[in-house]
Formats: sequence, C-alpha cells, structure tokens
Amino acid sequence: MPLRPSIADKRRAFHRLHETGCFVIPNPWDAGSARYLQGLGYKALATTSSGFAWSHGHPDGGMSRDRVLDHLAEMVEATDVPINADFEHGFAPDAAGLADSVRLAVQTGVAGLSIEDSTGNESQPLFDTDVAVERMRAARKAIDKAGADTMLIGRAECFLVGQPDINQAIARLKAYAEAGADCLYAPGISSVEHISAVVAAVKPKPVNLLIGFNPDLTLPQIAELGVRRVSVGGALARAAWGGLMRAAKLMLEKGSFDGFADAASGGALNKIFRR
Repeated sequence: MPLRPSIADKRRAFHRLHETGCFVIPNPWDAGSARYLQGLGYKALATTSSGFAWSHGHPDGGMSRDRVLDHLAEMVEATDVPINADFEHGFAPDAAGLADSVRLAVQTGVAGLSIEDSTGNESQPLFDTDVAVERMRAARKAIDKAGADTMLIGRAECFLVGQPDINQAIARLKAYAEAGADCLYAPGISSVEHISAVVAAVKPKPVNLLIGFNPDLTLPQIAELGVRRVSVGGALARAAWGGLMRAAKLMLEKGSFDGFADAASGGALNKIFRR
C-alpha cells in the first residue's frame, strides 16, 4: 500500500501550485465530495463555509469554531491533496483571538487558510483597514510561530458586503500582502478590468478568483489575465442542493420521480469510495 503524503508534503505541493500557471481549486463540503474531487484529478481542494454550514442545517457563518476545526481535520484526513481552509474571519474580533484560532487551524494540517476582513455586522460590515491589517499580521505571526509553511490568503470582502469599490478592495489587498498574506482574494469581482487591476496591484503574489455562477470568461481567458487559482465557493454545494430540491418538489407536488433521472448510481458511488 503506497504511503500517503505527509502534511509537509501537501504544504510544499500547495506552494508549488501557486508558482506558475492557473489551477482550479474546487470546494467540497464534506469528506465524500472531497474524495470524489480528488479522484477526478484535482491537485488541491478548498473548504466552503457556506456548503459546510448548509449540510448541517445552518446559514453561512453559523458554525462554531470548534465544529469548523473538526471539519478541517476531517477533510485533511480524508484526502491526499492540499486543503485550503475557508476560515471566515478567524472566529475572533481581536488580533489575539484571531492568532489563537489560526494556531488551531494550522494544527489540523491544512495547507492554506483564508482570513476575511468582514465583521458579520451589517451596520459595519468591514473591519477598519488598520484593524484588518493588524489581524492579518497576527495571522502571519501565528503561522510562523507554529513553524508551519501554511499559506495565508488575505480576503477583501468589499464586493460581497455591498461596497463594490475596486479601489478600496485593491488598497486593502495591497495592505494585506504587505502584512504577510501569500495569496490575495477579492470575492465578487468579475470584470476583466477589475481582475486585471487586482492582479497587477499585488503582483508577483498570486490571486484567487471566485467563479460562483456562469461566467463570461473561460479558464484559459482567466489564466491569460494572470490569475493563479480559481475557486467556486459554495457553487458545487448549491448544485447538489438544486438537484435535491427539484427531485423533492416533484415528488411532493406532482407525484413524479423524474427528478432522479440524472442521479448518480449507487454502484458508481460505492466503486468510488472503495478505492
């Protein structure tokens, strides 16, 4: 039986993926979906806070730190590829608490983790820039103190919290890069102009692009813009939920079982998970 890659192996492989080219890092929401995506040939995977929360009957952001940490450990154990953690805002409002959260996340074996600058407070959806930068520095120091080479991804949530100002997003991303973020991410940007501007602003550090709906851009076009990696957030989980919702409504409302037409076979799933 071949030896499984170590945590250090996975982290080194993750860094290499960010050095050249452009890769897709899809977002499974549980061990089964992670193992399936690994089996397809994806070289790295990222968790999704929304997909994980929905699978437990909670809204995005509704899971506790302990449950998220347990989930990260499960995802790392279930797979042989690097796992990037959607670690939300670090489960702490202050830098000291954030550093403790990051320390615990690193211990799960993740190869990367993202920290958002959103507060979860509708009246003030983003941390002030200086506070957000202090939090990013604290995350960087916590990783370094742990002696880990876990990648730190700095997220500017402007476009997702009703502040679609590309200049503000770029200013924040540049500050996070200077504070120690290894990869930069502004979820919600979609135009060629915005993507190109972000890539140019933080170069040579890599940029993550979120594709959650049908985009106008293909992966080769995205690569041409200089993006290093593409994630899909909760899109795969939403696709799965869409299939369940359609099938369930057809049974209830029309007495029809046509919703199973595109379902995977039990035999195929058993074969996948026997590997």
